[in-house]
Amino acid sequence: MFARRFTIVCLLLSLFGMSFAILVAGAGRPAPSWDQANSCRFGCPSHLRH
Repeated sequence: MFARRFTIVCLLLSLFGMSFAILVAGAGRPAPSWDQANSCRFGCPSHLRH
């Protein structure tokens, strides 16, 4: 009985930990920069070059 409850608690805690890790990892990523998207070197119109 105790082993079954312990297993359920461990599974729930691992699910919570994984979801929390996903949230933390997603918040730590930098937002995509528009400068990186427009930084092409060849074949771009001249007004997009830096």
